[in-house]
Amino acid sequence: MLSSIKEYLPGPPTPGSIWSTLGLPSRGTILHDLIHRGLPFEYLNLIASILQVERKVISQAIGVSPASLARRANTGRFSTVESDRLVALIAVFEEALSLFENDVVAAAEWMSSPARGLGSKRPLDMLRTRVETRAAFDLIGRLEKGVLV
Repeated sequence: MLSSIKEYLPGPPTPGSIWSTLGLPSRGTILHDLIHRGLPFEYLNLIASILQVERKVISQAIGVSPASLARRANTGRFSTVESDRLVALIAVFEEALSLFENDVVAAAEWMSSPARGLGSKRPLDMLRTRVETRAAFDLIGRLEKGVLV
């Protein structure tokens, strides 16, 4: 019987944090203000590049329809809610990076793969509500502690 569990092989570590790579503060009033104003549309490409997924995967993860995405491209900014979800995505990915010892490839693959501890949903699919995002954080915490999920 074949197992769906793969052996973990760490890749090269990523220099700096994802927040510094994006040029964003990880917390504080500057981040709050940026979210309220709406993050610049360019962050979509940066985040998609870091996670090694297509832009449409990120836009779907944060609940942005193709029509809304076209409008955001024209205005150059995401809405407050969309910006908040992008920041949640960045925060979950940062925790996944920590879990996988800064292996970007492994963390990105985990974010895009169904997780039994999330009801077989991908962590990328758990960003539309705070409750779902919290579940992704909780799963990472359980995995770090070796708690069976």
